[in-house]
Amino acid sequence: MKKGFFKLALVACGLLIANASSAQIADTVANSCARHLENQFISDGQQYRALLMNADETAEFHTTLYGGTLYRIAACSGLSDGNLIFSVYDTEHNLLFTNSEFKNAPYWDFKIVSTLDCIIEAKLDGGAQGSGRAVVLIGFKQQK
Repeated sequence: MKKGFFKLALVACGLLIANASSAQIADTVANSCARHLENQFISDGQQYRALLMNADETAEFHTTLYGGTLYRIAACSGLSDGNLIFSVYDTEHNLLFTNSEFKNAPYWDFKIVSTLDCIIEAKLDGGAQGSGRAVVLIGFKQQK
């Protein structure tokens, strides 16, 4: 009985350690990405995160952007810029922006005239080194 309990406790501890280290990596990527919002934009309070195992996988995030607001979307995977491709679509899946047309720029600034529900898709650039942890942050400035 003691052997079974010991094995179970050992497996549980291993899972907790793996989960904690995974969360630390994701936090490091999010902190690296947050530097693109510093001092200029207020975060919307969300961290859109996904684990991408290869360049064939795509993460999808849904959000609402409000009219009269200047936004910045920052997207990162790993500690260096340019390894995550992100695209913004409306709900009809019309492409509004993709950073792949701008050398995988780590962020994009844009103004929304009227409120818009949108979809942000993120995927790894197959030729770049990334952590597999995709993080998308949205910051905003109120327009006067």
